[in-house]
Amino acid sequence: MNVWNWLHQLYTILALVPFVVFFITWLIVYNSKRDKRKATHLSMDLTTVFLIGSVGYMSRNLFNSSLLLWLIILLFLIAAGLLGSMQNRMKGRIDLKKIVRTLSRLGFLVLTTCYVMLVVVGIGKYMFLS
Repeated sequence: MNVWNWLHQLYTILALVPFVVFFITWLIVYNSKRDKRKATHLSMDLTTVFLIGSVGYMSRNLFNSSLLLWLIILLFLIAAGLLGSMQNRMKGRIDLKKIVRTLSRLGFLVLTTCYVMLVVVGIGKYMFLS
């Protein structure tokens, strides 16, 4: 139980500042492999997991609703189904690794945009209420 609580707290801390996860991951991978492309892709993939929690938490605090978190999960599932269907029609097989990689990188772009917008809205709301 203690390990579970520790992992939960670690995820919570890292989800509050997902860009730190990106930079730490990028530095570690780049220093070990000396490949900027691999470092960037792996950092994007890992940061997406933390962006999901961060965007969900920020939307819950700003709008008192967890609807955005469930909408994000629903959109990921729909996109995975569509990509799997497209792969099945085009190649006759499904490559799960490619689907996860595509969803992760697309999710990184969309969730980063949502994160920035929510930060701006949060700052504006804080300034308006003060």
